[in-house]
Parts: sequence; structure tokens; C-alpha cells
Amino acid sequence: MDRRWTIRVVVGLTAFITMLDNTVVTAAAPSIARDLGIPLTTLEWVATAYLITFAGLLLAGGRLADGYGPHRVLRHGLWVFTIASALAAAAGGAGTLIAARAVQGAGAALVVPASLAIVATREERERVRCIAIWTGAGAVGLALGPSLGGVLAEHAARPWIFLLNVPVGALAWFLVRRTRGCRGETPGTAGLDWGGLVTGSLALTAATYALIAGTAHGFTDGPVLGAGAVAIGAALAFAPVERRAVAALVDVRLFAVRAFSGGIAVQILWGLGVNGVYFYTAVYLQGVRGFTPTGAGLAFLPLAVAVAAGAPLTPALVTRFGAGRTVAAGLVLVAAGMTAVAAGGTTATLLAALAVIGFGSALTVPLGACVLGAVPADRAGVAAGVFGVAREVSGVLGIAGVGVVVGAGADVGRGYAYGLLMAAALVLAGALLSVKTLPSYAHHRDSIRD
Repeated sequence: MDRRWTIRVVVGLTAFITMLDNTVVTAAAPSIARDLGIPLTTLEWVATAYLITFAGLLLAGGRLADGYGPHRVLRHGLWVFTIASALAAAAGGAGTLIAARAVQGAGAALVVPASLAIVATREERERVRCIAIWTGAGAVGLALGPSLGGVLAEHAARPWIFLLNVPVGALAWFLVRRTRGCRGETPGTAGLDWGGLVTGSLALTAATYALIAGTAHGFTDGPVLGAGAVAIGAALAFAPVERRAVAALVDVRLFAVRAFSGGIAVQILWGLGVNGVYFYTAVYLQGVRGFTPTGAGLAFLPLAVAVAAGAPLTPALVTRFGAGRTVAAGLVLVAAGMTAVAAGGTTATLLAALAVIGFGSALTVPLGACVLGAVPADRAGVAAGVFGVAREVSGVLGIAGVGVVVGAGADVGRGYAYGLLMAAALVLAGALLSVKTLPSYAHHRDSIRD
């Protein structure tokens, strides 16, 4: 396998396992609770511990990739993620399992920006191909998580939910070792902004905790208010720390580049809409349509297949129509699928609409390529970290926002329909923004050369 294909395989494997663990415990939650003898209120932290550290440390992971070299950080991140997965499988109690899941999230926060930073150094067409693989594999992992977790919990055993990561992570680590970059990179740590790393990571971690816990327990809950105060305090401290830093964690001048800021904004709008649909569709299928947990998870398979089918087509579409129009068309399809689901109908109609949402989401592949292509190579890690934060935090916000609309409905079915229509409006706003901010591919090449 040549180096080009090695990098593609690594990108696909790492995207799949890190996104799989976002959702793999959702359908398996009752089985895990019975196995460990813990209440579901405690079990929710098995899922959220991963999300909190993942989202909270992404920006730090990106900056470390720029400072120490992306191959080196990717290897260490894979090691942390894989060992933590094994510890989660071996956990005999809630505390050990939650701690292992938090360490898993920290490893993922190193893996994701480092893998994208490696992709950012590729030539333009190869970068788009790699981003297509990354997006497709990640979306498939996210969609397969509930069904795979449910099937393993029902027909195998709880440890296999986490042991699945071990051979995949080990293979990815071995492949990264084979690439020349992991032996040829020179560390550049002198300019690392440790003050910004600490305050920025604390702000993001506390904010993510507040959003997740607030959605579950109410935003007036004491720990939620405390986390919100910590997030605000750390964010306020972050600004003066960055002003005094020799090499700031995030160069605000990046946001003056239209492709970078536009790509981030569109990613946020997509995440606000689609992640709420992922979460509340599972609730709707079980609570209204009477699906079993495994059946609700398997209902996401058409979406996953559509993503996997659509992502490889995206580079050719971008070459012909440009990034802006390709992403906009994808987001219009996503909004149309959401509207179709909201209209109700048979289960077959719903599954077909979910497939449309998946195919449209696959066409958003150029977002990552535009964001990474708009920045210098030595800032690719931070750019990938910002992109990852936009994806993760918008997902949490989307679940919270759609949840408010769902809860305001007269019943779950009607509230779910209203939530879908709100999500469709957000996604359509992203389509309009794509046309305005994302460049044609020819123009994007010119901006990179300049």
C-alpha cells in the first residue's frame, strides 16, 4: 500500500471509530445499566463523558498537532483512545467506565484534528478525496452507532461495544507508523500558547457540560449554573491571555478569510439541524411508532448507506460545479428530507426521507476542504480543531434546541414535526450562506497560491 492510500485508510478508520463512540452506547444503555447494576441517571454520563472531553479538548488537540507535528500527535492520540477503549471494556463499575470514556474522548480530541492536519498538506484534489473519506466514514460511524451498540448489547456482551475499537485503533496506529511523516517531522513547540490552551479548553469543556446537563436536567440546575459560570469565567480569561501570547492559540485573522469563516458557519448550521434529527428520531421511533431499541437503531442504516454512497461522488461534483453550489445542493436535499419526515407517512416513506438526508449530508464534504485549504499548512491543526469544535458543539446545541421545540408540542409526534421544520429552516440558511461564502474550486486554488 503506497503512502497516499495509507493516509486514506487511516483517515477513514480514525473518523469511523471516533464518531462511532458518539452514539454507540445510546441503544445499549439499558443493557449496560443492567450489567453494571447502575441507574439510567448515572448511565447518561457514560455517553456524555466522551462528548464533553472530545468537544472540550479539540482546539487544544489541533494546536498540539501544529506544535508537535500531526503524525506524532495522531499516534499518541490513537494510543490513548485504544487503551481507554480496552479499559472501558474491562470496567466493572460506573466510575471506572465513565473515567475510561472521558479518556477516550481526550484521545479522540487528539486524533481528529491531527488526521485532518495531515490531510491539509495534500494537493487539492487529494485533499477533497480524503475529506470525502473522512466525512463519509464519520457519518457512517455516527449513524451505525445506535444499531451496532444495540445489536452487540443484545446478542453479544457489553464489553464488545468498546472492544470493537481496539483492533481498529491498533491497525490505524500501525499504518501511521508506516508513513514517512511520523519520522520526519520536527517539533516546533516553542510557540505553544499554554495559557490559551488551558483557558480555552476549560471554557469549551465547561460549556459542553452545561449544554448536555442542562438539556437533561434543566438549565436552572445548580451544577449546570456552576458549569456555565466556569465557562464564562474561562472565556473572559481567554481574551487577555491571547492578547499577551506570543503565538495565540487561535489567530483571529483566520476568520477574515471568507472560505474559512463561511465553512465554519455553514458547518454550525448543518450541525444544529441534523444532530437534533439523529437524537429525536430515535426517541420518536420508539415512543410513537413502537420500534424496539434495536429496530430504531437499524432504521438509521438507509441514512448511513446514503452517506457512504454519496461521499465518493462529491469530488467530481465539486470539480464541475464548485464547492459552494455542491454544498448548497446537499443542504437543500437535507432540508427536503427533514420536511418529508415532518409530514408523516408510512415507515417506508420515513426511511426514504432519512436516506435523502444522508445523501444530502454527504455533499457537505467540501466544507472541511474549504476550511483546511484556506489556512497556511502550519495552522492546519488549529483550523481542524475549530472545525471539529463547530461540529461537536453545534451538535449539542442542536439536540438542546430541537429538544425545546419537541417539548413544546402537544405530544411527542407533533413536537418532533415542529422540531424538524425548525431544523430544516436552519439547514436552508446554511445553503444560502454556502453560495455566498464558499468559492468555486478554481478560485479556491488561486487563493491558496496567493
